[in-house]
Amino acid sequence: MMTLYSTITCPYSHRCRIVLHEKDMDFEVIDVDPNNKPEDLAVMSPYGKAPILVERDLVLYESNIINEYIDDRFPHPQLMPADPVMRARARLLLYRFEQELFCYIDAIEGTDAKAAEKSRTAVAENLTMIAPIFEKQKYMLGDEFSMLDVAIAPLLWRLEHYGIKLPAKQAAPLLKYSERLFSRPLFIDALSASEKVMRK
Repeated sequence: MMTLYSTITCPYSHRCRIVLHEKDMDFEVIDVDPNNKPEDLAVMSPYGKAPILVERDLVLYESNIINEYIDDRFPHPQLMPADPVMRARARLLLYRFEQELFCYIDAIEGTDAKAAEKSRTAVAENLTMIAPIFEKQKYMLGDEFSMLDVAIAPLLWRLEHYGIKLPAKQAAPLLKYSERLFSRPLFIDALSASEKVMRK
């Protein structure tokens, strides 16, 4: 059985929980308090941060790596494209999410108000830029839910919590897409109690 060490409010842990639920697998989630981390966390990951996936003698950290491993081990439903070209494009987009969206989360959650506000603006602008994609398609890669939707969903869920405001008109397709993601029963199953209260 797989064990996921997960922080109840962390968007990266949230990603891994979504994939585990999508795969309908037998797994255990161990909640980690970020302010009082168990000592073995530092042994399992050089960064001492959740999420961490443990399966027998395999220990993985970094949400996108964990999720690709789960997808390879349990290919139904497949979340990464089977075609190598599409798979490479998907990985590139996952990388861009980290560089253009998720890189701002630490500042938004931090204590420097100026840096947080700047980061909120950057995330809002970058999200608004991808909104037009959803005028023509249901999900990131077309009509099928994929790893890209998994990767971005925790951020979209937290927009209100993070104080990120999107321009209603330009971002309308993205907001509709968000509601599509949030209405998936498996997305709801993957939410921790603390995450459920992040949105009104």
